[in-house]
Amino acid sequence: MRRWALAPVVLLLAGCAQMGYLSQSLGGHLSLLAAARPVDEVLADPALKPALRERLILSQQLREFAVSKLHLPDNRSYRSYADLQRPAAVWNVVAAPPLSLQARNWCFPVMGCVAYRGYFERAAAQAYAEQLQREEGLEVAVVAVPAYSTLGWSNAFGGDPLLNTFIQYPEGELAGLLFHELAHQVAYAADDTTFNESFATAVERLGARAWLQGRPGPAEGYERGQQRRRQFRALTEDCRAKLAAVYAGAADEPGRQSGKAAVMNEFRAAYARLKAEEWAGYAGYDDWVARANNASFALLAAYGELSPAFEALFERMGADWPRFYAEVQVLAALPKVQRRARLLQVQTQP
Repeated sequence: MRRWALAPVVLLLAGCAQMGYLSQSLGGHLSLLAAARPVDEVLADPALKPALRERLILSQQLREFAVSKLHLPDNRSYRSYADLQRPAAVWNVVAAPPLSLQARNWCFPVMGCVAYRGYFERAAAQAYAEQLQREEGLEVAVVAVPAYSTLGWSNAFGGDPLLNTFIQYPEGELAGLLFHELAHQVAYAADDTTFNESFATAVERLGARAWLQGRPGPAEGYERGQQRRRQFRALTEDCRAKLAAVYAGAADEPGRQSGKAAVMNEFRAAYARLKAEEWAGYAGYDDWVARANNASFALLAAYGELSPAFEALFERMGADWPRFYAEVQVLAALPKVQRRARLLQVQTQP
């Protein structure tokens, strides 16, 4: 849920209907770049708060590790810092029909089709979401996104900056986020959000674990978070499968709506048990569960559905990062159906 890519060339190719939306995208990104200062310059400020100083130093250590050990791009991205004075970089709107888990796609020149539409102001995102509900009857989610990638297009203008929206993340989470966003600069399929995000999520997990070797405290915290993520994903995947069965069933629309309500009630009860019995009351997923709908489930699937296959591919390539990236780039160039089939074949082969 972290990438929103655009480039000035998009505006030159867009039709009139998209100009207003794309103008806010370009303006928002340029404002973000204008707020960024080189990390070295920020660190030279004697008034810099110690906590931020520590995180910025850590971020540059992670950035060097990304290049030297993970073979991620060595460029200007994440070597500057911007305080946006807001809690998110962008807000993404995701939408799906009331009886379907198929996310609505938005298509743009150059970047292709994606399963979300991003806004630099929360009010604008909320207004568009309400319009989709009102005019098309869609279920919607407005997702606060801490970071996004421009796929390397911004490097000529200073690169994607570090942001106040994520700089204070725990060490493992900060490492994973930076590796995730840099992975988008390695490979990108213009028509396949699930492929792109699953690849970046695999790099995030593999890279974070490589960084945390020899750091027992941060590593333990990261693995606790990953364990909760795996348990929550298992819970949501079970719910998603049950919803899909209801939607594909032979019942009439009222019957499917009733079945949907029963599945969602069961999901929320199972979450409450998981939280109380295994997480000692950890409440980090409460808001997601409270707002969960078809759009939420559709977006969540995009971020992890193929990650195990990418991790299997990494092992198949001998845990060699350059070989792994080269193979992913080959896959990204294939037609979507063929790409998916080859990737899943890797996962199922002994």
